[in-house]
Order: sequence, then structure tokens, then C-alpha cells
Amino acid sequence: MKHVRRRFVNGETEDDGQDATDRDETDREDNPASAQETQQKRVQSFKTRTISTVAMIAGFLAIIYSGHVPLVVLVFSLQFLMVKELFMLARVAQKDLEIPGFRAQQWYFFFVATFYLYLRFIKNNLLVELTSSKYSAVFAWMLKRHTLISYSLYMAGFVMFVLSLKRGMYLYQFGQYAWTHMILMIIFVPSSFFVSNIFEGLIWLILPSALIITNDIMAYLAGFFWGRTPLIKLSPKKTWEGFIGGFLGTVICAMILANILSRFKWMTCPRQDLSFGAIDCTPDPIYVAHSYRVGTTLQSLSEGLPSPFVDVVSAAVRQLPRPLVSYLSDLHVSFRPIEGHAIVLAIFASLVAPFGECTYVRCLGALGFRRLYENHHEYVFSRLQPAVVAAAIAK
Repeated sequence: MKHVRRRFVNGETEDDGQDATDRDETDREDNPASAQETQQKRVQSFKTRTISTVAMIAGFLAIIYSGHVPLVVLVFSLQFLMVKELFMLARVAQKDLEIPGFRAQQWYFFFVATFYLYLRFIKNNLLVELTSSKYSAVFAWMLKRHTLISYSLYMAGFVMFVLSLKRGMYLYQFGQYAWTHMILMIIFVPSSFFVSNIFEGLIWLILPSALIITNDIMAYLAGFFWGRTPLIKLSPKKTWEGFIGGFLGTVICAMILANILSRFKWMTCPRQDLSFGAIDCTPDPIYVAHSYRVGTTLQSLSEGLPSPFVDVVSAAVRQLPRPLVSYLSDLHVSFRPIEGHAIVLAIFASLVAPFGECTYVRCLGALGFRRLYENHHEYVFSRLQPAVVAAAIAK
């Protein structure tokens, strides 16, 4: 297959009319130092990604081992970083100086949303924990009426916003007000489902998050070794080979990871309090392995599929040797229902994750992975953007 190299001219792409392989060979012959430098940069980038990935995974595993409450703190910290980054994107420092305290209003709405969503998810756990405290009556009263309190706090913020309006700044102020609410609705609200998922079982936090990370790693490795065909112009380093390799690798890892995690009660048992100790429960049937007869299972599944599709599959099966069909029909397979959920999450992660960074980070001019430590906010948001949506899907 012939690959034609493209170059950018005034924001548009043009073919140079030369085979990419021939062009690369010519470049190496004309400038061997440049080719060697490019290879060294690729190797250095690979080392940087490997070290940073291992470090982040190790830190994540340490927090998981710590328990449910530290994970909630981690989720809130990541939400804070994402919201802070997005608040800064639409900020105009000169205009902010003319409106003292206006930036504080954004954070006020953020903490009102935090108060409402977090207590809405875990108020029952808090009520159990606070019954032994001398302040239990006060906290219990606040938690039972937290919806009314949240609404009152929000209306107080709205009144403060109206009082802060300044002539000549109306458009900017209303734009910031709308931007704040959009961030909270699109980023903060979906990611808060992670809190509920944590207390229903750590697996519902770890599995979606791990699949996002897995897809990123698999796509990078596939693209690094076999990538040739560009995927999208917005991200020239992404390739179809990396996209397909990431998809297949993520689906395979999803089944393996779900099978392993579902064996541990620490991962599957719901937490009914805010303690840090061990946890025990009767495993839910979704985590228990069941034996399925292939023929019976496929027949049951076919009842919900379109008739034309079933006819085509049946015709294809009839072309197979009868002994093989009989063997496969009587074959029994051990399968955990959670593995089916993992496959769905893997497909979702593979279709969404590759475009998360491109859509939100590159379009805004943020820097890439190589400057992770100088631009960690951009990195956090680019990786968590698909995870934010995955939290709602897992829920």
C-alpha cells in the first residue's frame, strides 16, 4: 500500500506527490544526522512515557490500597485541577482587575456543587458515622436538609452575581457565568458519579479508569511500532494502526482485568461506612463465574437480533463441517457477567479516549505529553476527559 506524505500550507494539507517510504529513504540518505536525531527523540519520548506511566500507576495502586475515603479525596483533587484549568481558559486578567471578587464567585459555585453532589451520594454513610459524635444532631440536620441548603447557597451566589454586575462589563460577566455553569454540568457533575461508584464497589471506579489508561498505552505502543497511516489531521501522531491496536488490546485486557478484580472482595463489596478496615460481603452474582452452553446461549441471543442478520449467520454456520458445529454447540464456557460489562466499557473507552486529548487540549493550544511536568493540568484534563464520561456510563 502506498502512503503519500502530506505537508501543511497555510493551514491546509497538500500532497507532495511522493511515496512516504521513498521520501523517508531519501531524507536518511541526504541527512543521516537528522534521521538519527529523530530516532533518539522517539526513544527518549518512549522512556519518558514509560517512567511516568509506571510512577502514576504505582501511586494509583497505593491510593487504592488505602481504601475508599482516600479515593474520594483523589477524585475531588482531580476535579479541582480540571475545573481550575478550565476556569483559566476563558479568563481575561485585565478585565478581572476591573471586577474585584468576580473570580471568587466561580469557586463559590464550584463548592456549592461539591456540597450538593457529594452529600447527595454519601449522606447515608455520613449519617451512620456521625451518630456517635456529640455534634451528630447538628450534622444530621444539615445532611437531611442538604438539598434545601444547597438551593439557598446557590441563590445567594446568584444574588451576589447580580450585585457584582458592572456597566460595560455585562457581556464578559455573563459569559463567565455561563462558562462556569457549563464546566460544572459537563465536567464536574459526570465525574462526581465516581464517588457513588466507589461506595458500590471499587471495581466500578478502577475498571473504567484502568481501561482508559490501557487504551492510551496500547494505542501508543501499536502506533510506535507499526503506525503508518494518519488517523486525524488534528493529531498527526495518531495513526489507524495505533487506533486499531488500542481497540483490540483494550478489549482483551478488559476481560482479563475484570476476571482478576472480580475475585477480590476488596474490589467488589460495597462500603456501607467511612471506615478504613477490611470489608466482607456475599459476592453479587455479577461477579460469580457461570457455565454457559454455547449453542443454548447463542440461540437465546439470536431471539433479540434482526431476522436478516440471523439468517446470514445461520447460512454461514451451515457451511461449516457438521462435527465442528456439533462440538462448538455442546461446548461449555465459564464466564463472569462482569466480563461482558468490561467489554462494553472497553469498546466505549477505545472509541472515546483517543479523541479526548485532541478535541479539548490540542484545539486549545495546550502542550503535549513531552512537557508533562510543566503542563500537568493539561495532561490531567486530557486523560480524565474520557474518564469523566466513562464514570456516567459505568454508573
